[in-house]
Amino acid sequence: MTNELHTGTTTVAITAKDTVIMATERRVTMENFIAHKDGKKLHQLDDHIAMTIAGLVGDAQVLVRYMQAELQLFRLQRKVGMPVEAASVLLSNIMNQTKFYPYMVQLLVGGYDTAPHIFSVDAAGGSVEDIYASTGSGSPFVYGVLESQYSRDISVEDGIDLVIRAISAAKQRDSASGGMIDVATIDGKTGFRQLSEDEVESRIKKLKLKI
Repeated sequence: MTNELHTGTTTVAITAKDTVIMATERRVTMENFIAHKDGKKLHQLDDHIAMTIAGLVGDAQVLVRYMQAELQLFRLQRKVGMPVEAASVLLSNIMNQTKFYPYMVQLLVGGYDTAPHIFSVDAAGGSVEDIYASTGSGSPFVYGVLESQYSRDISVEDGIDLVIRAISAAKQRDSASGGMIDVATIDGKTGFRQLSEDEVESRIKKLKLKI
């Protein structure tokens, strides 16, 4: 496993006012080597659901493809998107079936159906819903920021700034996290929307953070 490509990663998801906000950084590492500076760790699964990945890149990418296919098939058959909790259960079942030879990943599933939802899914198939969650090697630093600054009634604009601030804090202390920050929002009106790099950079400058 020492030659596998890992994502020493920081990902985060929070619920804001009728919205889920998800963010990741882009650095991909292989032990102490930075293998890639622009890795994609935030993936849209459907119009109303997204997933962040941390762990082995190959395992994570396979699971993203599985989930995208299953959610598209569900929409074709039912003419409606899969509920977020059902998507989390599906993913956790896939993980649990291989728990004795597990996918080496930590995943966040977030989305909006009748309300915003975030689920953290572990390698054994455990699925836990929360109002905010973080995964990866930089997650302790993210939780430090969230515990002190998050509130249940946070606005979407403040929530976006908060996840950027949290990822930035992790990048300053976790050597396996770095690069540009990807941010997306999911709500009942627009669905999935990823902020452009210019939007993120503008917020970073406004908050006076280091890229």
